[in-house]
Amino acid sequence: MQFRPCIDIHNGAVKQIVGSSLSDNRDQARENFVSEKPATYFASYYRDRGIAGGHVILLNHKDSPYYEATRDQALSALSAYPGGLQIGGGITNESAGEYLKAGASHVIVTSYVFHQGQVDMDRLSALSEAVGPEHLVLDLSCKRDGDTYVVCTDRWQKTTEFAVNEENLDLLAGYCDEFLVHAVDAEGKSEGIEEQVALLLGDWIRKRPRFYEKVTYAGGIRSLSDLELLAKLGDGGINATIGSSLDLFGGTIRTEEVLNKCKELNER
Repeated sequence: MQFRPCIDIHNGAVKQIVGSSLSDNRDQARENFVSEKPATYFASYYRDRGIAGGHVILLNHKDSPYYEATRDQALSALSAYPGGLQIGGGITNESAGEYLKAGASHVIVTSYVFHQGQVDMDRLSALSEAVGPEHLVLDLSCKRDGDTYVVCTDRWQKTTEFAVNEENLDLLAGYCDEFLVHAVDAEGKSEGIEEQVALLLGDWIRKRPRFYEKVTYAGGIRSLSDLELLAKLGDGGINATIGSSLDLFGGTIRTEEVLNKCKELNER
């Protein structure tokens, strides 16, 4: 298990929000934390501590009046930590290369390859070929739909018919280097992890060792005990992102505690 940090940017500011509250209508979201510091502060913080593989997420639509400010913040973060951060939010086949040249290690994509309720394999194949699968992360942000979990797109505002299950993970795995999975129902609530999502991912990783520590879970982690539970459900192969509960974002869990706990779990 590795700690994968985040820099979520909305309306030109680094924030932590309740994921399910995000709306493109008037660029609204329920906020847990709004930083007075720029994205470069957080990128430099992660860089100086050698915490790699974090994700920078642009949470504004391209038509938003805040989009350029959000994008500028994201690009400045990549510049402050070249090769150490991934980036997602409105990435397309046309823009992916630009972000890699700007310093991103990977581009993170959801909506571009999932539209009209399903995955577009032609788009996925073309994108993977254009940037190289080693530079592509697929974000399978998902929420419960009956007895299954389905992928959400457009900043978690739309649901698809594409289920997150072993068969579909196998389908996508050949096109990317990693998966990022936000449990949307738990995102930003600091009420504990979505255990069924973690268990599903853990069961898949056990059969696919290539993706050990290549799958990152985000959503609801509120304590070091939740990290222990995530490690148990995923046999240590699921990375963890902590947002609202982290001290950097006004929470109570200290970053150093998280790093030490991950080290302890990896040594067991």
